[in-house]
Amino acid sequence: MPAVLSEGRVHAVRGAVIDVRFDAGTLPALNEALTVAWDRPETLTLEVQGHLDLTTLRAVALQATAGLARGVTVRATGGPVTVPVGEAVLGRLLDVTGGVRDLGEPLPAATPRRSIHAAPPPLAAQATTTDLFETGIKVIDLLTPMAQGGKAAMFGGAGVGKTVLVMELIHAMVEKYQGISVFAGIGERSREGHELLTEMAESGVLPRTVLVYGQMNEPPGARWRAPLTALTISEYFRDTKHQNVLLLMDNVFRFVQAGAEVSSLLGRLPSRVGYQPTLATEVARLQERIASVAGAAVTSIQAVYVPADDFTDPAVTTISGHMDCVIVLSRSLAGQGVYPAVDPLASSSTLLDPAVVGEDHYRTAGEVREMLARFAELQDIISLLGVDELGSADRSVVTRARRLQRFLSQPFAVTEAFTGTPGQSVARADTLAGCRAILEGETDAWAETSLYMVGTLADARAKEQAAP
Repeated sequence: MPAVLSEGRVHAVRGAVIDVRFDAGTLPALNEALTVAWDRPETLTLEVQGHLDLTTLRAVALQATAGLARGVTVRATGGPVTVPVGEAVLGRLLDVTGGVRDLGEPLPAATPRRSIHAAPPPLAAQATTTDLFETGIKVIDLLTPMAQGGKAAMFGGAGVGKTVLVMELIHAMVEKYQGISVFAGIGERSREGHELLTEMAESGVLPRTVLVYGQMNEPPGARWRAPLTALTISEYFRDTKHQNVLLLMDNVFRFVQAGAEVSSLLGRLPSRVGYQPTLATEVARLQERIASVAGAAVTSIQAVYVPADDFTDPAVTTISGHMDCVIVLSRSLAGQGVYPAVDPLASSSTLLDPAVVGEDHYRTAGEVREMLARFAELQDIISLLGVDELGSADRSVVTRARRLQRFLSQPFAVTEAFTGTPGQSVARADTLAGCRAILEGETDAWAETSLYMVGTLADARAKEQAAP
């Protein structure tokens, strides 16, 4: 194989896209990393995305390019972008190239590094687990059960509680989950990253966690590759250390959005709704690497922003196709103050099967859904004529459905500082018992407020008895 030419020069700068010209020889390969030798302390890493001709390539910058001029020397590294992995990165906050951003000590020089580009494990090596992962969140455990080693996504528009739900899941799993947590903040605000770092340090879980950020104010290349950095660290603990990994991503839509920006800067023709033509391929490359092997599971929880609350958006439909568990957040429920605002009819899980969750759970979840669906059908009649014009059977449905809605709300530990209400974690058996009691009419005479923002049915009963 001919040797890769080691140096070139910047030929053109178009924001985050850089054209580099080499005099002769073989151009660096696609996805190879280049480093810019400029007179600044900040590192500037480029990733090759295309060959324009025999001497010129086009690359995407992973850091800010302000001040970069034509003629600056660019050196090929001979390989793809690599990031540090292993025990040394636990408790640290890293950027897309593995640089330390928490103002702490630099990583040891002997820290192993891995390429951010890798193939998923072969299908024959992947584990197919159906072990339930109890979250302590009633509506999720009842209607959209999660699997250890599965992929779950929270879909919702702006301001319906995606990040709060992800934060509560982190909090809930710290107590029950023995393993490594890797958090990828994609397109996050600096404030959110600082708050998460502080909260994890205060709660004592930071030593078992790695934080990777490609922030909102960084170039699209950083946001585009940040999830691959987090995934590479997760794969190391899964494959080399044989440890369970909890991989959290907030927000995967920003990964797609960054890919669309990069695609546009590279001059590719857009696809539907302006997305990149490679949308399905990019999402698949990311999601298919999130897999479990024998003896080590990667459990993934992802927040997905839904632009303009349009659930038919190509990015949303593409991402949802890779999920075992789809949790849809409803603006209507959030407007009523029902949190978590999980839409019980639009959400789904492949694990809601009697062979996995048991016959009792499956039947109870089906009856809850059926009652809430009937309540939704009656909304127009109620709006026009009122509840009193309904038949006795439908009035009973409305009574119990409204109580189910309120019982499936729950105070969160992460919001305790704002609401003053202690967070509640509810066992799956208690959730099923409470829903069964409501379905059978035991709470028909109770005030709806007694069931709102409580944990178990026993808590609701105590609240009802204490009411004047």
